[in-house]
Amino acid sequence: MQRTRPELWRSGEWLIYHDIAPVHTALRIRQFLTSQGMTFVPHPPYSPDLAPADFFLFPQMKRDFKGRRFDTVEDVIAASTRTLNSIQVEEFQRCFGQWKQRLDKCISSNGEYFEGD
Repeated sequence: MQRTRPELWRSGEWLIYHDIAPVHTALRIRQFLTSQGMTFVPHPPYSPDLAPADFFLFPQMKRDFKGRRFDTVEDVIAASTRTLNSIQVEEFQRCFGQWKQRLDKCISSNGEYFEGD
């Protein structure tokens, strides 16, 4: 953040979302983030409805790649880059608004299963 988005870094108005991937939950990472004043919120073990990549990004990429074949890894990278660059800022903002609503529901249900939007 500090290097790529210095204006956001200085403002302090940003969040880091860590799911339960082992790299995110390693003791050393948790200790570092705690030392930086970050607070951890427990994350349900399997919850694709709480992961923006799962409910927003991957479906969009799957839609764009449906029925296509790629000859090289470079072709996949180029197609992925085009898809990512085509997503408008407003779509990302809407995604993170939905993500916040989903997290609020999870918190209010104490992490228990719930249905619906």
